Amino acid sequence: MITLATLADKNSESPLQSLFAEGLSDSKPADKHTCVRIMMPRSLWLVPRFGSYRGPLRTPSLRPQSVLHRHTPKLVLQTSFSSSTDSLISRFFPKNTNLKDYALPNASWSPDMMRLYKEFLEKTKDGDWIRLPSFKSNSDHIRGLKMPSEFKDKSDKEDYRIFTRCIEKEGQGYEYVIFFHPSKKKSVCLFQPGPYLEGPPRFTHGGALAALVDEIFSKTAYLSGHGLLTLSLNIKFKNIIPMNSVVLLKVEVEKIEDQKVFLSCIAHSPDQQVLFAKASGVFFQLELEEDNNSSQS
Repeated sequence: MITLATLADKNSESPLQSLFAEGLSDSKPADKHTCVRIMMPRSLWLVPRFGSYRGPLRTPSLRPQSVLHRHTPKLVLQTSFSSSTDSLISRFFPKNTNLKDYALPNASWSPDMMRLYKEFLEKTKDGDWIRLPSFKSNSDHIRGLKMPSEFKDKSDKEDYRIFTRCIEKEGQGYEYVIFFHPSKKKSVCLFQPGPYLEGPPRFTHGGALAALVDEIFSKTAYLSGHGLLTLSLNIKFKNIIPMNSVVLLKVEVEKIEDQKVFLSCIAHSPDQQVLFAKASGVFFQLELEEDNNSSQS
Protein backbone atom coordinates (compact mmCIF):
# COMPACT_ATOMS: atom_id res chain seq x y z
CA MET A 1 0.00 0.00 0.00
CA ILE A 2 1.27 3.43 -0.96
CA THR A 3 1.37 5.83 1.97
CA LEU A 4 1.99 9.54 2.11
CA ALA A 5 5.49 8.91 3.44
CA THR A 6 6.25 6.64 0.48
CA LEU A 7 5.22 9.36 -1.95
CA ALA A 8 7.34 11.91 -0.15
CA ASP A 9 10.35 9.58 -0.46
CA LYS A 10 9.79 9.19 -4.18
CA ASN A 11 9.37 12.85 -4.90
CA SER A 12 11.28 15.32 -2.75
CA GLU A 13 9.50 18.18 -4.51
CA SER A 14 6.02 17.00 -3.54
CA PRO A 15 3.45 19.82 -3.68
CA LEU A 16 2.29 18.72 -0.25
CA GLN A 17 5.57 19.84 1.26
CA SER A 18 5.19 23.34 -0.16
CA LEU A 19 1.51 23.35 0.82
CA PHE A 20 2.37 22.83 4.49
CA ALA A 21 5.70 24.66 4.49
CA GLU A 22 4.21 27.91 5.74
CA GLY A 23 2.30 26.19 8.52
CA LEU A 24 5.42 24.31 9.66
CA SER A 25 7.82 27.25 9.43
CA ASP A 26 7.09 28.51 12.93
CA SER A 27 7.05 25.11 14.61
CA LYS A 28 9.83 22.94 15.98
CA PRO A 29 11.70 21.08 13.21
CA ALA A 30 10.61 17.49 12.88
CA ASP A 31 10.68 14.65 10.43
CA LYS A 32 8.86 15.80 7.30
CA HIS A 33 6.90 12.56 6.95
CA THR A 34 5.65 12.70 10.51
CA CYS A 35 4.55 16.35 10.19
CA VAL A 36 2.58 15.73 7.04
CA ARG A 37 0.86 12.70 8.54
CA ILE A 38 -0.22 14.71 11.59
CA MET A 39 -1.59 17.67 9.65
CA MET A 40 -3.40 15.77 6.92
CA PRO A 41 -6.56 13.77 7.74
CA ARG A 42 -6.65 10.17 6.55
CA SER A 43 -9.73 10.99 4.46
CA LEU A 44 -7.58 13.26 2.27
CA TRP A 45 -4.84 10.71 1.58
CA LEU A 46 -6.65 9.93 -1.67
CA VAL A 47 -5.37 13.20 -3.14
CA PRO A 48 -1.63 12.60 -2.73
CA ARG A 49 -2.03 8.92 -3.56
CA PHE A 50 -3.73 9.45 -6.90
CA GLY A 51 -3.23 13.15 -7.65
CA SER A 52 -0.13 12.73 -9.79
CA TYR A 53 -1.42 9.68 -11.67
CA ARG A 54 -2.30 10.17 -15.33
CA GLY A 55 -3.76 7.10 -16.97
CA PRO A 56 -4.63 6.43 -20.62
CA LEU A 57 -7.44 9.02 -20.49
CA ARG A 58 -5.10 11.68 -19.11
CA THR A 59 -7.09 12.23 -15.94
CA PRO A 60 -6.43 15.74 -14.60
CA SER A 61 -4.33 16.07 -11.48
CA LEU A 62 -6.20 16.37 -8.18
CA ARG A 63 -3.51 18.42 -6.54
CA PRO A 64 -4.99 21.19 -4.38
CA GLN A 65 -4.80 24.67 -5.87
CA SER A 66 -5.99 28.07 -4.73
CA VAL A 67 -8.23 29.93 -7.16
CA LEU A 68 -7.42 33.26 -5.50
CA HIS A 69 -3.69 32.66 -5.70
CA ARG A 70 -3.90 31.76 -9.37
CA HIS A 71 -6.22 34.51 -10.54
CA THR A 72 -6.49 37.41 -8.11
CA PRO A 73 -4.06 40.24 -8.93
CA LYS A 74 -1.91 41.74 -6.20
CA LEU A 75 -3.25 45.17 -5.33
CA VAL A 76 -1.30 48.22 -4.21
CA LEU A 77 -2.70 49.16 -0.83
CA GLN A 78 -1.68 52.82 -1.06
CA THR A 79 -3.88 53.42 -4.11
CA SER A 80 -6.39 50.60 -4.40
CA PHE A 81 -8.49 51.37 -1.33
CA SER A 82 -8.67 55.16 -1.37
CA SER A 83 -12.48 55.33 -1.42
CA SER A 84 -14.00 56.54 1.83
CA THR A 85 -16.82 54.78 3.68
CA ASP A 86 -19.15 57.54 2.48
CA SER A 87 -18.17 56.81 -1.11
CA LEU A 88 -18.79 53.09 -0.66
CA ILE A 89 -22.17 53.75 0.91
CA SER A 90 -23.12 56.04 -1.98
CA ARG A 91 -22.37 53.18 -4.38
CA PHE A 92 -24.52 50.87 -2.28
CA PHE A 93 -27.51 53.24 -2.25
CA PRO A 94 -28.81 54.18 -5.70
CA LYS A 95 -30.69 57.42 -5.07
CA ASN A 96 -33.14 57.07 -7.93
CA THR A 97 -34.26 53.52 -8.51
CA ASN A 98 -37.40 51.48 -9.08
CA LEU A 99 -35.76 48.31 -7.76
CA LYS A 100 -37.67 46.38 -5.13
CA ASP A 101 -36.21 46.68 -1.64
CA TYR A 102 -36.58 43.26 0.03
CA ALA A 103 -35.45 44.64 3.40
CA LEU A 104 -38.70 46.53 3.95
CA PRO A 105 -41.43 45.10 6.23
CA ASN A 106 -44.13 42.91 4.72
CA ALA A 107 -47.20 41.08 5.99
CA SER A 108 -45.18 37.99 6.96
CA TRP A 109 -43.13 39.79 9.59
CA SER A 110 -44.02 38.77 13.11
CA PRO A 111 -44.81 41.31 15.89
CA ASP A 112 -41.34 40.71 17.38
CA MET A 113 -39.69 41.32 14.02
CA MET A 114 -41.65 44.54 13.54
CA ARG A 115 -40.89 45.74 17.07
CA LEU A 116 -37.14 45.28 16.63
CA TYR A 117 -37.26 46.85 13.18
CA LYS A 118 -38.91 49.99 14.56
CA GLU A 119 -36.39 50.16 17.41
CA PHE A 120 -33.41 50.11 15.04
CA LEU A 121 -35.11 52.36 12.52
CA GLU A 122 -35.42 54.93 15.30
CA LYS A 123 -31.64 54.76 15.78
CA THR A 124 -31.08 55.80 12.16
CA LYS A 125 -32.54 59.25 12.83
CA ASP A 126 -29.39 60.53 14.54
CA GLY A 127 -27.25 59.38 11.60
CA ASP A 128 -25.18 56.79 13.48
CA TRP A 129 -26.96 53.77 12.03
CA ILE A 130 -28.02 53.16 8.41
CA ARG A 131 -30.66 50.74 7.21
CA LEU A 132 -29.23 48.89 4.24
CA PRO A 133 -31.54 48.31 1.27
CA SER A 134 -31.52 44.81 -0.19
CA PHE A 135 -32.10 44.35 -3.91
CA LYS A 136 -32.30 41.00 -5.66
CA SER A 137 -28.79 41.16 -7.18
CA ASN A 138 -25.44 42.34 -5.84
CA SER A 139 -24.88 43.95 -9.24
CA ASP A 140 -27.37 46.58 -8.08
CA HIS A 141 -25.28 47.26 -4.96
CA ILE A 142 -21.63 46.78 -5.87
CA ARG A 143 -20.63 48.69 -8.98
CA GLY A 144 -17.19 49.33 -10.45
CA LEU A 145 -15.65 46.11 -9.19
CA LYS A 146 -12.39 45.19 -10.94
CA MET A 147 -12.62 41.43 -11.40
CA PRO A 148 -9.89 39.39 -13.13
CA SER A 149 -10.83 38.50 -16.71
CA GLU A 150 -11.07 34.81 -15.78
CA PHE A 151 -13.94 35.62 -13.41
CA LYS A 152 -15.95 37.89 -15.71
CA ASP A 153 -19.37 36.55 -16.65
CA LYS A 154 -19.85 35.86 -20.36
CA SER A 155 -23.46 34.71 -20.07
CA ASP A 156 -26.33 36.65 -21.62
CA LYS A 157 -28.64 35.83 -18.69
CA GLU A 158 -29.87 38.80 -16.67
CA ASP A 159 -32.00 37.35 -13.85
CA TYR A 160 -29.32 37.14 -11.18
CA ARG A 161 -30.26 36.90 -7.52
CA ILE A 162 -28.46 37.04 -4.20
CA PHE A 163 -28.73 33.57 -2.68
CA THR A 164 -30.55 34.89 0.39
CA ARG A 165 -33.09 36.63 -1.87
CA CYS A 166 -33.79 33.73 -4.22
CA ILE A 167 -37.15 32.80 -2.64
CA GLU A 168 -39.64 35.28 -4.02
CA LYS A 169 -42.68 34.45 -1.90
CA GLU A 170 -42.85 36.60 1.22
CA GLY A 171 -42.34 34.82 4.52
CA GLN A 172 -41.29 31.49 3.01
CA GLY A 173 -37.52 31.93 3.01
CA TYR A 174 -35.16 34.63 4.21
CA GLU A 175 -36.80 37.61 5.84
CA TYR A 176 -34.09 39.92 7.11
CA VAL A 177 -32.87 43.49 7.30
CA ILE A 178 -29.36 44.79 8.05
CA PHE A 179 -28.48 47.98 9.93
CA PHE A 180 -24.91 49.26 9.54
CA HIS A 181 -22.89 51.60 11.81
CA PRO A 182 -20.23 53.25 9.56
CA SER A 183 -17.99 54.78 12.23
CA LYS A 184 -17.86 51.63 14.37
CA LYS A 185 -17.77 49.25 11.39
CA LYS A 186 -20.39 46.92 12.74
CA SER A 187 -23.79 45.59 11.69
CA VAL A 188 -26.94 44.19 13.23
CA CYS A 189 -29.25 41.89 11.29
CA LEU A 190 -32.84 40.95 12.16
CA PHE A 191 -33.63 37.53 10.71
CA GLN A 192 -36.91 35.61 10.51
CA PRO A 193 -36.50 32.18 8.84
CA GLY A 194 -39.40 30.83 6.79
CA PRO A 195 -40.55 27.22 6.24
CA TYR A 196 -38.52 26.81 3.03
CA LEU A 197 -35.35 26.96 5.15
CA GLU A 198 -36.20 23.88 7.20
CA GLY A 199 -33.50 21.54 8.42
CA PRO A 200 -34.62 19.42 11.39
CA PRO A 201 -38.44 19.22 11.52
CA ARG A 202 -39.80 22.70 12.32
CA PHE A 203 -36.31 24.12 12.81
CA THR A 204 -34.00 26.16 10.60
CA HIS A 205 -31.32 24.47 8.50
CA GLY A 206 -27.83 25.22 9.79
CA GLY A 207 -26.64 25.93 6.26
CA ALA A 208 -29.33 28.59 5.88
CA LEU A 209 -27.92 30.45 8.88
CA ALA A 210 -24.35 30.04 7.60
CA ALA A 211 -25.35 31.52 4.22
CA LEU A 212 -26.92 34.53 5.91
CA VAL A 213 -23.87 35.06 8.12
CA ASP A 214 -21.71 35.01 4.99
CA GLU A 215 -24.00 37.59 3.37
CA ILE A 216 -23.92 39.93 6.39
CA PHE A 217 -20.14 39.53 6.61
CA SER A 218 -19.84 40.42 2.92
CA LYS A 219 -21.92 43.59 3.16
CA THR A 220 -20.17 44.71 6.36
CA ALA A 221 -16.70 43.97 4.99
CA TYR A 222 -17.48 45.80 1.75
CA LEU A 223 -18.79 48.94 3.43
CA SER A 224 -15.98 48.90 6.00
CA GLY A 225 -13.04 48.46 3.68
CA HIS A 226 -13.67 46.97 0.24
CA GLY A 227 -13.82 43.40 1.53
CA LEU A 228 -15.86 41.22 -0.78
CA LEU A 229 -14.64 37.67 -1.49
CA THR A 230 -14.87 35.11 1.31
CA LEU A 231 -11.49 33.58 2.17
CA SER A 232 -12.73 31.64 5.19
CA LEU A 233 -15.94 31.19 7.15
CA ASN A 234 -16.15 29.36 10.47
CA ILE A 235 -19.35 28.80 12.44
CA LYS A 236 -20.13 26.97 15.68
CA PHE A 237 -23.76 26.10 16.29
CA LYS A 238 -24.97 26.28 19.88
CA ASN A 239 -28.77 25.83 19.57
CA ILE A 240 -31.25 25.13 16.79
CA ILE A 241 -33.48 27.98 15.61
CA PRO A 242 -37.27 27.46 15.66
CA MET A 243 -38.97 28.23 12.35
CA ASN A 244 -40.56 31.71 12.09
CA SER A 245 -38.77 32.91 15.23
CA VAL A 246 -36.58 36.03 15.26
CA VAL A 247 -32.78 35.94 15.45
CA LEU A 248 -30.53 38.90 16.21
CA LEU A 249 -27.12 38.73 14.52
CA LYS A 250 -24.38 41.13 15.62
CA VAL A 251 -21.37 41.51 13.32
CA GLU A 252 -18.17 43.46 14.00
CA VAL A 253 -14.98 44.11 12.04
CA GLU A 254 -12.12 42.92 14.21
CA LYS A 255 -9.27 44.24 12.07
CA ILE A 256 -8.21 45.09 8.52
CA GLU A 257 -4.71 44.15 7.41
CA ASP A 258 -2.81 42.65 4.47
CA GLN A 259 -5.78 43.09 2.09
CA LYS A 260 -7.97 41.08 4.47
CA VAL A 261 -10.98 42.04 6.58
CA PHE A 262 -11.50 39.95 9.74
CA LEU A 263 -15.02 39.76 11.17
CA SER A 264 -16.93 38.09 14.01
CA CYS A 265 -20.62 37.33 14.55
CA ILE A 266 -22.88 36.31 17.42
CA ALA A 267 -26.41 35.07 16.71
CA HIS A 268 -28.86 34.95 19.61
CA SER A 269 -32.49 35.45 20.55
CA PRO A 270 -33.76 39.05 20.87
CA ASP A 271 -33.72 38.79 24.67
CA GLN A 272 -30.13 37.44 24.48
CA GLN A 273 -31.10 34.42 26.59
CA VAL A 274 -30.46 31.83 23.85
CA LEU A 275 -27.20 31.70 21.90
CA PHE A 276 -27.68 30.14 18.48
CA ALA A 277 -24.23 30.42 16.91
CA LYS A 278 -20.84 32.10 16.88
CA ALA A 279 -18.98 32.73 13.64
CA SER A 280 -15.85 34.33 12.23
CA GLY A 281 -14.78 35.12 8.70
CA VAL A 282 -12.00 36.60 6.61
CA PHE A 283 -12.71 38.55 3.42
CA PHE A 284 -10.38 39.61 0.63
CA GLN A 285 -10.20 43.26 -0.43
CA LEU A 286 -10.75 44.06 -4.11
CA GLU A 287 -10.19 47.28 -5.99
CA LEU A 288 -13.09 49.43 -7.21
CA GLU A 289 -12.98 51.63 -10.27
CA GLU A 290 -13.83 55.29 -9.94
CA ASP A 291 -17.60 55.80 -10.02
CA ASN A 292 -18.40 59.21 -11.40
CA ASN A 293 -22.10 58.46 -11.63
CA SER A 294 -22.71 57.39 -8.04
CA SER A 295 -24.05 60.77 -7.02
CA GLN A 296 -26.38 60.83 -9.99
CA SER A 297 -27.68 57.26 -9.89
